[in-house]
Amino acid sequence: MRTALVLAVAAGIIAVAIIAMIASALPTKDYDLSVDALKDEQSLFTNARVVLKNTGRLPLTNVLLDYGGQKEPIILVMQPGETLTMSPPENVLLDSVTVTAEPGIKIVQTYRTPIKLPGMIGS
Repeated sequence: MRTALVLAVAAGIIAVAIIAMIASALPTKDYDLSVDALKDEQSLFTNARVVLKNTGRLPLTNVLLDYGGQKEPIILVMQPGETLTMSPPENVLLDSVTVTAEPGIKIVQTYRTPIKLPGMIGS
């Protein structure tokens, strides 16, 4: 009897935790965009990328990346959940990237730099 009660309580806690994780992963906005700009400076070169993800419930249109004077061709449609990885053109300042999309999204994201650990390649 006591074992059954403990199992029932444990199953209830697990069920609530799973429901909370699923609910927190669902998009809450109709139109939303995640932008991750990364620059990794090595001794001889710099790797840079910009990752875009449509985290909204509806498609985004006319997505435009501006690297500070140089722009990528317009991405006509990004479906919900779609992820794109873009490489900045050569000879642009890797300070920030501006991403605009319809309807009414404008994000200015500075490039982040990964932590360098001793002994790792590129440190």
